[in-house]
Formats: sequence, C-alpha cells, structure tokens
Amino acid sequence: MESLVLFLPFLLIMGGFMYMASRRQKRAMQTTIDLHDSLQPGDRVHTTSGMQATVVAFTDDTVDLEIAPGIVTTWMKLAIRDRILPEDADDYDDYDDVDDLDDADGPADSASESRVAKDS
Repeated sequence: MESLVLFLPFLLIMGGFMYMASRRQKRAMQTTIDLHDSLQPGDRVHTTSGMQATVVAFTDDTVDLEIAPGIVTTWMKLAIRDRILPEDADDYDDYDDVDDLDDADGPADSASESRVAKDS
C-alpha cells in the first residue's frame, strides 16, 4: 500500500508532462495546417530547407514554387515552414540611397570619416 502511495504522485506528474507536450505539439500542427490553408499564389514563403520562393500553384498535397524567375519546382506542402511578410515600404521612403543616409547623420559623419581614415 505504501509503494502505491509513493508511486501515484509520480504517475500524476508524468501524466501532466505528457499532456502538456501533446497539447503543444497539436497547437504547432494546427498552426502549420492553418498556414497551408491560407496560402495564395503570389505569397512569398520559406521552405524547411531555408529556401525562399513564391507560390505559383498548389494541389491537395503539393505546391509549385518559383525559386528564380522562370524556374518552378514542385514541393510537398509540408515543406513550407512559414510565410515571408512583406517589409514596410514606409521605413525606406525617407532615404533613397546611402548618400542621403550619410547626410542625415550630421556630426557622426566626421567620426565615421576619422574611423575610415584610421582603417586605411
């Protein structure tokens, strides 16, 4: 009887850990399924191998990805890891090129120029 009393808390703790792990796995799988269901042609994605591509078309189990202009390959849907969100264009409207960025810094220019002179 004493061994059962000692063993019961161990079983409860292990059961709790297993339940939490299975919930986390189910949540991650549901997120992946939702991503795959929401894909549209033209979306930029990352594959599980790290490649960036554009979705061209898809079927139930496969997706056609354009990895370079005019080069379309067929992948399993499960190979898509995540969607690449478009960058905010407003962040880059203020400065068109590097020269504008240097001019906007003001006093830092002389410090950066002295650093360049030391490195040379």
